[in-house]
Amino acid sequence: MDEGTGKDTVDDEELDKMIANIQGQPAAAPTVASASPPVTPSDDAGTVVVSTSVTPPVSPVTDPVDPAIPAAAPPPAMPATPVAAPPPELSSIKQNALAELKPLVDRLTLSPADKFRTTLLIIRSTDDVSLLPIAYEAARAIPDENQRAQALLDIIKEVDFFSQQTK
Repeated sequence: MDEGTGKDTVDDEELDKMIANIQGQPAAAPTVASASPPVTPSDDAGTVVVSTSVTPPVSPVTDPVDPAIPAAAPPPAMPATPVAAPPPELSSIKQNALAELKPLVDRLTLSPADKFRTTLLIIRSTDDVSLLPIAYEAARAIPDENQRAQALLDIIKEVDFFSQQTK
């Protein structure tokens, strides 16, 4: 513990050992320059050049974004989970509910937006083209311009969908 600050201190050698331990590498030799660095003659005047540079150890493949992080192995491929079809009894309940709802749409007291959404749901669930005029009239009666525009776009998409089906 450092007496002046009351905190633990770690020197460079200990830090290198910790990092090597985390990366699963053997600890690198201390990188502190020795008191007698290697001496090599280099110029014509007989002057001796002393090299004090230290070459860092070569590490394994690293993350290209942050070289301080070792590259992770790609995750194993997950098998595709098949989407199960609903049980036949649920499909039957849905078809019965749609059949009962269809004649009620014109008799229910709904806002134009709710009538449009309900009719569009029935159209999309049953592919019943005959309901498009009802949905179109409900869309036209929506007072809010943004909602009306979105509803009219949905009508256009449905018409395009059914047009593609008949080709």
